[in-house]
Amino acid sequence: MSWSEADIPSQAGKLFVITGTGGLGFEDASALVRKGTKVILAGRNPAKGKDSITRIRAETPTADIAFEELDLASLESIGAFAGRLLADGRPIDVLINNAGVAIVQKRQETQDGFELQLGTNYLGHFALTMRLMPLLLSAKAPRVVSLSSTTHKMGKIDFDDLQLEKSYGGSAAYAQSKLAMLMFALELDRRAREAGANLISVAAHPGIARTELMNNGPAGRPVLQFFSHLIERLLGQSSAAGALPTLRAATDPAVQSGEYYGPKGFLEAKGPPELASISAKAQDDAARRRLWEVSARLTGLVPALSTL
Repeated sequence: MSWSEADIPSQAGKLFVITGTGGLGFEDASALVRKGTKVILAGRNPAKGKDSITRIRAETPTADIAFEELDLASLESIGAFAGRLLADGRPIDVLINNAGVAIVQKRQETQDGFELQLGTNYLGHFALTMRLMPLLLSAKAPRVVSLSSTTHKMGKIDFDDLQLEKSYGGSAAYAQSKLAMLMFALELDRRAREAGANLISVAAHPGIARTELMNNGPAGRPVLQFFSHLIERLLGQSSAAGALPTLRAATDPAVQSGEYYGPKGFLEAKGPPELASISAKAQDDAARRRLWEVSARLTGLVPALSTL
């Protein structure tokens, strides 16, 4: 029997933090508030974030949801966001690392000098997760869900040119960032188990979902955008269907730490959420450890990692 939103158990009393206010983030939040949880929807655009909350409350008047400003391309913004939540002190039951940019054709950098897609999609979420770790570990059964992609199989972590300064391609940069996200989820699982932490770290991908992802980066090539949208229409599924692997990873009591969920259908493009295939590159223990250590140095969070 296919897993669906109806299979999500009550989430009453929990706090979810979701990055990204449109597309999959919006669908995640919409489904979760219907299950009784409190959601903090975090994004870089206050107007867009508040509009999303208005739409969610129109569908679910009882929704317990709030917007918080967060720019994952800025370590300063990440620190400020985490500082506000830490000051509030409420444990975080589930962190969904969802937001991202895709296929940025011309190399650009974040505020901190990271290649834009790696910096936003991966390093920003790495830093956010580490900053929020005290609140996660204070929850009864915390989870971290990190969004990857089927394109992770085409990715490569080039430690000699991690920021792609020598050779840049928009698709290659995106694939690298999504491979990094899956490696992060698996390495976080390993470190949590090694530390004896009661933390579930899982990954998910939406298949080919009709979302706003292609619009979240600077303008790309019109021809590329045309064919991307065509593929979405022919092979893809709705953003609500694309959110189901994340929702299953975040809420299914049967989920085990270290698992990866995605659509079951052809090429994992669409279909009900099931366990997805993980590339050999993502399972490279030595590379995952090295990526973690490099990420800690780049984000300046080495002292904060003593517990994991």
